Amino acid sequence: MRKLFLFFIVAVFSLSLSAKEGMWIPTLLEKYNIEEMQEMGFRLTAEDVYSVNQNSLKDAVVIFGRGCTGEMISDQGLLLTNHHCGFSNIQSHSSVEQDYLSDGFWAMSQEEELPNPGLTAKFLDRMVDVSDSVFAGTSGLEGDSLQAKLNENISRIQREAAEDGKFEAVVKPLFYGNQYFLYTYLVFQDVRLVGAPPQAIGKFGGDTDNWMWPRHTGDFSIFRVYANQDNEPAAYATDNVPYRPKKWLPISLDGIQPNDFMMLMGYPGTTQQYLPSHAVELIKNQSNPDRIKIRTTILDIFSKHMAANPKVRIQYASKYARTSNSWKRWKGEIRGLDRLQAVEQKMAFEADFEVWYMQNDTLEETYSPVLPQFEKLYVDLQPYDKAYHYYQEIVFKGIEIFKLADFFPRNDRGWNRMDEDHHELVRKALAIKVTEYFDDYDQETDQELFVELLRMLRNDLDESFLPEELMQMLSRFEDEKLIRKVYAKSVLADPEKLQQIISEFDGKSIAKLQKDPIVELFQALKGYYQRNIELVHQGIQENIKTVQQKYMKGIMLMEKNFQLYPDANFTLRVAYGKVEGYQPRDGVNYRYYTTLEGVMEKYDPEVPDYQVPERLRHLYHAGDFGEYESDGEVPVAYIASIHSTGGNSGSPAINARGQLVGLNFDRCWEGTMSDIMFDPDQCRNIMLDVRYILFIIDKFAGAGYLIDEMELVSE
Repeated sequence: MRKLFLFFIVAVFSLSLSAKEGMWIPTLLEKYNIEEMQEMGFRLTAEDVYSVNQNSLKDAVVIFGRGCTGEMISDQGLLLTNHHCGFSNIQSHSSVEQDYLSDGFWAMSQEEELPNPGLTAKFLDRMVDVSDSVFAGTSGLEGDSLQAKLNENISRIQREAAEDGKFEAVVKPLFYGNQYFLYTYLVFQDVRLVGAPPQAIGKFGGDTDNWMWPRHTGDFSIFRVYANQDNEPAAYATDNVPYRPKKWLPISLDGIQPNDFMMLMGYPGTTQQYLPSHAVELIKNQSNPDRIKIRTTILDIFSKHMAANPKVRIQYASKYARTSNSWKRWKGEIRGLDRLQAVEQKMAFEADFEVWYMQNDTLEETYSPVLPQFEKLYVDLQPYDKAYHYYQEIVFKGIEIFKLADFFPRNDRGWNRMDEDHHELVRKALAIKVTEYFDDYDQETDQELFVELLRMLRNDLDESFLPEELMQMLSRFEDEKLIRKVYAKSVLADPEKLQQIISEFDGKSIAKLQKDPIVELFQALKGYYQRNIELVHQGIQENIKTVQQKYMKGIMLMEKNFQLYPDANFTLRVAYGKVEGYQPRDGVNYRYYTTLEGVMEKYDPEVPDYQVPERLRHLYHAGDFGEYESDGEVPVAYIASIHSTGGNSGSPAINARGQLVGLNFDRCWEGTMSDIMFDPDQCRNIMLDVRYILFIIDKFAGAGYLIDEMELVSE
């Protein structure tokens, strides 16, 4: 029975590497995927998807900002991405008096489009396998010597590929450093906000519906990429003109049907498909539960103050969304890993790995140490990993005033360098940072975070992971006294006093900042973390990385007759599957699409997540759907069995003819463990139907001139 069980588990693991799983390298589609894609209904060629010799779909897909995907939808630089990807930019233009988050924003001409300093759109120029060049001269090297040579080779490759600043060039490892690719990008710096629906559409369902299906969220926003007169990247300037892309996506009005072929192109962030059982067990039983506990406290405090104050609601809207996003995903990930018996599956695969290498003496000598090394390293990592996540979630992400304290140097040498080098530039930069910080800061909210999170840090970690300064402070004061002691004496909580100090920026003001109680406490925590936790944690992780690279090399040899895809690393990938529903549990069968009727069914004026704008309700009851209806309904969202992850937000959903039919924005909660283990029965990506996007632009916002720019097609 034991043998039969292991055979079953290994068979399930192998099934997970099926057609619907994988984030594939575009340059290798011809070799690995295109035949299967065409059998599933795809009508284009691999060259149509990715080419350096002709315009291809890859030229229409961009890195939007720092962590999303976007796509060109007109020959005038119009860019489509998710509402949650553009959220911080929409928020930055909002105020209590002019609340674009609540009311939406629509530029009715290019002159009304809003600039977004720091926002970029990156277009991939080319990607090349440079493994041979990266590994050149590394034979016989190990440890630091090997890494130094690899770094030297990578720096040279990137420097040459950048062509004196024309491109942004980056070399990234695949398969845990067993392969390397070079990516070069054209980076456009002038990206302007064109349109965004009100939050009641763009974030409809809010955090209640996040990661869930059925879904009715109109999660889109529109920007425009600008270039100089020569159609090249340029910093923002009033005489810049709309960028003329090499390729833009035609938009299909034909909609989707069950079993339709569907493809995503985009920049998935991080997956960990090849982790050993020890890592999965740590994630499931410690890392995720710890982070969930901390973020639950943070979200409860955010909610309390946002509900009490409209200004705080706007200030903390983006912060709440960022905090809750991973919080809910970690919960679903634990559930999915438990359901799949992921640790047991990994252990069964490792048993198969052992059988493989034991068939050959040379392989056994190379790979027999791998699994015992993993076991020891993850035991060593466990306490430091707990402390690492507590400091990250509490000290560096949770307590906001610590982020302000982190602007300032930790010692005299740092302050002296600030004072001596470019004094005026430093002072101005600090003044801008402080102004931006207080635009989105509420002291009462952060005071409560300060007390609750420091108490959690003290109670949940062994004292060996806490600095003496913190222990002494917490032992001397009760909560309220602690707030008065720390905040009352800190200029960091007073924007006027802080700006005055920065404007003077002399020896006396610097000394005052150095002795500020919040600065001192933060520096004590940060210094202790860096010396006693981070260094050890990094050291163990580096050792794990070395073993993981060898393990991955072994898997590649063991599975040499099978197609393997590298883990996501925020580089361009192609993923594909079919439009289909799923059964999350016994007796429940989800269909593959939702409609505007479902929006109205969820509408509840007493529940913030389920508000519906009056204009949208009027259109629905009047049946004023224009050409965007299907059988009397306005489609809103749909799902498909495509492997996706963070970074795929905003990815174009492309049909068999290479046309845009949807906009990827989420995954089903039952499949959030897909970063670690994919389940073709439960993993579904969620996409916004492009017809709902067009309906909102045209009928709701009255911005039909934008649709005139687009290439609408119908068979």
